[in-house]
Amino acid sequence: MQGTDIQIAREARLDPITTIGQRLGIPETALLPYGHDKAKIDHAFIASQQDKTPGKLILVTAVSPTPAGEGKTTTTIGLGDALNRIGKKTVICLREPSLGPCFGMKGGAAGGGYAQVVPMEDINLHFTGDFHAIGAAHNLLSALIDNHIHWGNALGIDPRRIEWRRVMDMNERALRNINIGLGGASNGVPRESGFDITVASEIMAIFCLSNTLEALQENLGQIVIGQNFAGEPVHASDLEANGAMSVLLKDAFKPNLVQTLENNPALIHGGPFANIAHGCNSVIATKAALSLGDFVVTEAGFGAELGAEKFFNIKCRKAGLEPSAAVIVATVRALKMHGGVKKNNLKGENVQAVAKGCANLARHIRNMGHFGLPVVVAINRFNDDEQSEIDEIRRHCEALNVEAIDCTHWSQGSAGAEALAHAVVALSDSGHSQFRTLYEDDLPLWDKIERIAQTLYGADEIIADQKVRNQIKALQARYGHFPICMAKTQYSFSTDPNLRGAPSHHSVPIRAVRLANGAGFIVVICGDIMTMPGLPRLPAANTIRLNDIGEVEGLF
Repeated sequence: MQGTDIQIAREARLDPITTIGQRLGIPETALLPYGHDKAKIDHAFIASQQDKTPGKLILVTAVSPTPAGEGKTTTTIGLGDALNRIGKKTVICLREPSLGPCFGMKGGAAGGGYAQVVPMEDINLHFTGDFHAIGAAHNLLSALIDNHIHWGNALGIDPRRIEWRRVMDMNERALRNINIGLGGASNGVPRESGFDITVASEIMAIFCLSNTLEALQENLGQIVIGQNFAGEPVHASDLEANGAMSVLLKDAFKPNLVQTLENNPALIHGGPFANIAHGCNSVIATKAALSLGDFVVTEAGFGAELGAEKFFNIKCRKAGLEPSAAVIVATVRALKMHGGVKKNNLKGENVQAVAKGCANLARHIRNMGHFGLPVVVAINRFNDDEQSEIDEIRRHCEALNVEAIDCTHWSQGSAGAEALAHAVVALSDSGHSQFRTLYEDDLPLWDKIERIAQTLYGADEIIADQKVRNQIKALQARYGHFPICMAKTQYSFSTDPNLRGAPSHHSVPIRAVRLANGAGFIVVICGDIMTMPGLPRLPAANTIRLNDIGEVEGLF
């Protein structure tokens, strides 16, 4: 391999986006180009494909993330390229990157090495403006709430019980809790509020879980912004807000078509985080891809107990999707860290640490069994991994009757994931998938939370103070059939980000619950997780700049 990720991306020879569309049977008239290398797909064309027999859906997930890196998105792209390489018409479905991580600590999120989606810079920055539209729609509702109260408050909205906050697509801890309406009567009614990051917005969730524009507008109207003085819920439709919000989202709601370095199609649309939101790309993009390809490879954020759990229990439940197989991505480096090794000591052979860290991988494998899916492990190989360490991972997987495949797509592109592609096809054709969700709709909310924590996290119990228990009890009466969206640290099965491996017998403290009525789920905020992240001591933004010829440097 030669060059950095961005150098490789810039040297790629891209096909015109209309050519990528033609390979999927999308006519040029159904594409709305954004330049030469990205386009949105028209809703009318997507609707015309809905009666086709869908392709097979493959989920790529991973072990619990570590600073050493796992490469879940890279593996998703490499697998998609490899499936196309072996003659399977495949579409990749990814989430759009948020500016928060790009300028915070994660950097870009478009793959790496020779397994990338391009144009990489556009995808990682403003792309086609979808996140801006989502933020604008969210904040329009915020403005309409305060404006309604200012002009007489005919709905009797109780300012003390407004739950709707504001959003921005950037990490900004100083805005987590704010006072608004200060400065006299002409500036509105003073009250406490705050900001979340755009990816945690309920608008983002509704955007990603709606099938059509009509459903989008209806679901936006179902948002509960707070309560009136009688304690009754107030909806966005009561403020007549959902029509204008839908107008802002109309173009953004069209899925985005781009390509990989190997000129294979990828739909990138929507982008909720999995630690504070539901962590999956849009339903409309996934269903469009299923109508266009024999296989669809998608990913869900962070470790399997977060992204995969929400993919199954929220997205698949609501959209009627039935995945055929799951891929769990692991790296030697990540398993060493789960085995107790510090990041600066990862070099050099350490089979013992890998063996200890495999406890994390093993729990994720077992967790997939609760959803009835066949699993294969993709070992995303780094150049300095020792064969003895790879063999140790294989040994642990074999003990669980799971195949572990050495993958080198980062350095070799599709050729490095060809064995993984064949394994995925075999799993998909095996008929072993007996997909099911973890709980039924009628299970009480408290029991749903407890089942997730005990079954997937290895916890003994969930705990909450009386205020939170009363909130859950009140939500049960109206919304007890909703699924749960857990907001929890991504770094551990527990709520302690420093507790790696596969901790058991811990408690999961519930700090708060939020109703997402338009999206149709309950957000359960655990431990110290924040819905508005902060920047690290040395943010990535400090090293991002334009060079002398106007190219972006430092983003990747």
